[in-house]
Amino acid sequence: MTEDLTQTFARFASELRCEDIPLNTRERCKDLLLDALGCALAGYEGEDAPKVSRFAAALGKSEESSVIGGGKLSIAGATALNGFLITSVSLCDVYRPTATHLQPVVIPPALAIAERENASGRDLLTALAAGFEVTTRIGAGLDYRAFRAHGWHGPGVIGPFGATAAAGHLLHFNADKMAMAFGLAGSQAAGTFAAWGTSSVKFHQFRGALSGLMAALLAEQDFVATREFLTTPDGGFYATYSGVGPTNAAAKGLREHWELEQIALRPWPTSAANQAFVSALFELIQKHDVDAGDVSRMRIHLSKSSYDAYVHRRTINGKWEASGSVYYTAAIVLFDRELWMDQFEPARFNDPAVRRFALEQIELIADPALSGVQAIVDLEMNSGVTLSARCDEPKGTPENRMGRAEIEAKFRKGAHGRISDAQVKSVIEMISSLEEFPSVRVLMDELRECRK
Repeated sequence: MTEDLTQTFARFASELRCEDIPLNTRERCKDLLLDALGCALAGYEGEDAPKVSRFAAALGKSEESSVIGGGKLSIAGATALNGFLITSVSLCDVYRPTATHLQPVVIPPALAIAERENASGRDLLTALAAGFEVTTRIGAGLDYRAFRAHGWHGPGVIGPFGATAAAGHLLHFNADKMAMAFGLAGSQAAGTFAAWGTSSVKFHQFRGALSGLMAALLAEQDFVATREFLTTPDGGFYATYSGVGPTNAAAKGLREHWELEQIALRPWPTSAANQAFVSALFELIQKHDVDAGDVSRMRIHLSKSSYDAYVHRRTINGKWEASGSVYYTAAIVLFDRELWMDQFEPARFNDPAVRRFALEQIELIADPALSGVQAIVDLEMNSGVTLSARCDEPKGTPENRMGRAEIEAKFRKGAHGRISDAQVKSVIEMISSLEEFPSVRVLMDELRECRK
């Protein structure tokens, strides 16, 4: 009898050992962890960070779990707030086949449980690999076109399974208990593109992290749930969210091919779809020493899907709206030759010259020759010359990876002013040798607020 897919993933997540993970994949998981920590430390700059901080504090009055760059909260509060901080300023990862962000969903419950259980770095690394792989594999098995056509948003729907896998691994679940935990995770799957353009898309992500934590903690108490959630015909994951069963891609080559290697990172704090045109624009600026005053018009060619998602996002009255606007992001890169937190402050998005250029001199074009995140930027110069650059694979994608040195540099930028230079150095060293590190609690101590 063929093993049910839920049980296949449950067995994989429960039985995975660090030595089963290829060295390059382990290093990739370290990259994802360090990058996420940098995203979280930068995340305090997000305009919704104080709101989510107050919400997280209300989830419980204990102080058992560390907040990245902050103090301590309840295990639920820290999971929720860390999840939000990682995604707060649009710097986190994306698994492009399902437009799902994994770092803010998988990492927070893993850190919370690892800290509570005084797990080793080796245990944490293995749990993260289990969580990332389960999430990407479940997504790879989807008919994503059908999934997206029904309006579902991946982080809140797919993400809880990976969060549960990571937390359940750290709690030493056997395959049966892990399968039951997946049933509890699936019972909380939620989130649609009705939230697109609002901060609710970030809620999907940190709520997914919290869903995974709750699923694991309930399963720890032997709370009964279906053990075949993914494939149950009536209300199961694949039947409900894509209308058909899983494709062969879900489990094909499991333990041999690591789908988590397809997770992309972001160099700049703007939407994943914006990374390509930003790459192309920086190329033009650097190659031709372009000054904003010399440009009469900018045309940005995008794939049809990206064009449809961003063509109407012209409002730039707040940080979140500015970071999600192709118009503003392109204008500020041209004016400032930089794209980090300072570029999304009110002083910049309210600058009359920047705003005028963004709304009057930038045109978006749906280009049928482009697909996915591909982009072309044309700059019409006052001299009559047109400069063009194309980007097919922006920095951070699996085809054009950020190296460890680049991720460390991003971490330092995100950490600036939030934790000390000594803490930054210590965290980088701990993660680089995570397999040998004896206690995640020490890592979390180093990640709390700056010690003057």
